[in-house]
Amino acid sequence: MSSSCEIAPVNSSVTANAQGNELVNEMRRGRGCEHMSVKIGLGRPDVRKLIAQKCADEQKLKKRKGVASIQLKGPTLKMDQALLTFHNQLMEEVQVFYTSDSCYKCVYQHLVTVKPNNNNASAVISTKFPLTLQVEWTRNVTLCSWSQTYGEGGHYSVWIQMSEAASNPSCTDAVDKRPNNAHLPLLFLQDGAQACEAEHNTTKAKPTRLRSLDTFRGFALTVMVFVNYGGGGYWFFQHAPWNGLTVGDLVMPWFVFIIGTSVVLAFRSMQRRGVSRQQLLCKITWRTVVLLMLGFCFINYSPRDGALSWSWLRIPGVLQRLGFTYFVLSLLQTFWGLKEIPLRANHWWNPVQDVVLYWPQWLIIILLETLWLCITLLMPVPNCPTGYLGAGGIGDNGLYPNCTGGAAGYIDRWMFGDNMYRYPTCKEIYRTTQPFDPEGVLGTINSIAMGFLGMQAGKIIIFYRGANVRILCRFLVWAVILGISAAILSKCTRDEGFIPVNKNLWSLSYVMCTGCFSFLLLGGMYFVTDIKGWWGGQPFIYPGMNSIFVYVGHSLLGFYFPFSWEMRFQESHWEWLFQSLWATALWVLIAYLLYRKKFFLKI
Repeated sequence: MSSSCEIAPVNSSVTANAQGNELVNEMRRGRGCEHMSVKIGLGRPDVRKLIAQKCADEQKLKKRKGVASIQLKGPTLKMDQALLTFHNQLMEEVQVFYTSDSCYKCVYQHLVTVKPNNNNASAVISTKFPLTLQVEWTRNVTLCSWSQTYGEGGHYSVWIQMSEAASNPSCTDAVDKRPNNAHLPLLFLQDGAQACEAEHNTTKAKPTRLRSLDTFRGFALTVMVFVNYGGGGYWFFQHAPWNGLTVGDLVMPWFVFIIGTSVVLAFRSMQRRGVSRQQLLCKITWRTVVLLMLGFCFINYSPRDGALSWSWLRIPGVLQRLGFTYFVLSLLQTFWGLKEIPLRANHWWNPVQDVVLYWPQWLIIILLETLWLCITLLMPVPNCPTGYLGAGGIGDNGLYPNCTGGAAGYIDRWMFGDNMYRYPTCKEIYRTTQPFDPEGVLGTINSIAMGFLGMQAGKIIIFYRGANVRILCRFLVWAVILGISAAILSKCTRDEGFIPVNKNLWSLSYVMCTGCFSFLLLGGMYFVTDIKGWWGGQPFIYPGMNSIFVYVGHSLLGFYFPFSWEMRFQESHWEWLFQSLWATALWVLIAYLLYRKKFFLKI
């Protein structure tokens, strides 16, 4: 009897487990607990308790799976987007605010409102830059705050609940769906480029001109075309929202730099051919007018917009700035640059003769930079602090919403009204409402200074022709001087410097920083292509010798097939990167075919 009494509970447990498993299986087939209780004929308390527990566990599991499936499904995400779901387990409603870490001192923006008692709310967020999020009670009490970089395509949860260890609320994050590797297309691109490089055989024919100049120009133009086609949607191939530097911010000053170098070398060649000053002035004026008209008429025109309309016409522009910069640099070279180089003259200033001999040019550039500094930092702007260099909008704690660009923006809006760029790079993150043109009037002064640095590179090549080591050393010295100057002005920070690095403003630190990169890049290409002959400059040399044709062509036809098309797969960067590379490669191919036909569009 005793043994049977000891065994009975075990048998009851096994029976209860078997009946409980049968109940769970029936529930999964759509049958409920009540139906199964009647079917099994539950009478014993221990069996009834165990089956009730299994039923409750299964219901909790189904509920959790249901919530998870809803979270994983969610809205359709595009590239550079993630889904963030907030679960509020408190007894009070909470508000969630956010700001982008690339937005300097920006006011927090409302993201979602989450109702109490186990309710949740979801929001689609950007993954381009790190975000700072803040959860607040309705009585403006901050519960928690954190900064995080979210991954593209990821689903994330934040649980707002009372902490077990303390009575204060806490926020716990979890990853519901792992993000995609947004940089995977670039890794495939790198592998493909290395394979092509391994199969490429460069020719070592003796060049008749400096290949490094055409290669530099073509490289800058190729990257510019790639950036203008969207750069695969990657933020670092686009322009910085305001302060800072990306790959997209480098190409324009590179192009301006090589214009200055080309002006010195071209005018030196024309001087040797006996071209008069009057002929030079006529050529300068004609080329400037053509560039201005190309930028003003053709680049503004698009067949889908119909005839030119003053209501949306943009007066400043890239070609307009390049044309005016070329005009000023050419005048400097025409009147104060055509000097004979003294041979075997012993002076104390021989080590810097490429600077001292052209002191009138330097004086004009210093005066222009002084003018830029005085206007930028001292000119009073209505309802804005003097010397303001910010983006306005919600930046700087929202104190100066209509001060975008400070003096530079104010001058452009006064001169051009609405006939300027309406979608500045700061518009999305800083929520600006004022138009701002990155090719405005005040920035053109520093564009001239950038071109003048390129002229200095051309003078070094002329003065020390044949002494390649001295050329490279002087390039390096200039790069170091400009780099240190940019570091001092910016304090090696993005937003806290005396004059931050800013492409929109073409700030002085931006010119020095990009000038440093320009001397390094030109020196490297000069060493590889012109000194050692290891590389012929292909494929960049082809668009470099037809730069006007490629730039105008891609601006006019860039949004038409076969250069671009309506993208179907917007969840990742694959299609956009392919389209950007495809369009850029087509223009390089066109430039190569024109090179083979010896067709070069010159103005």
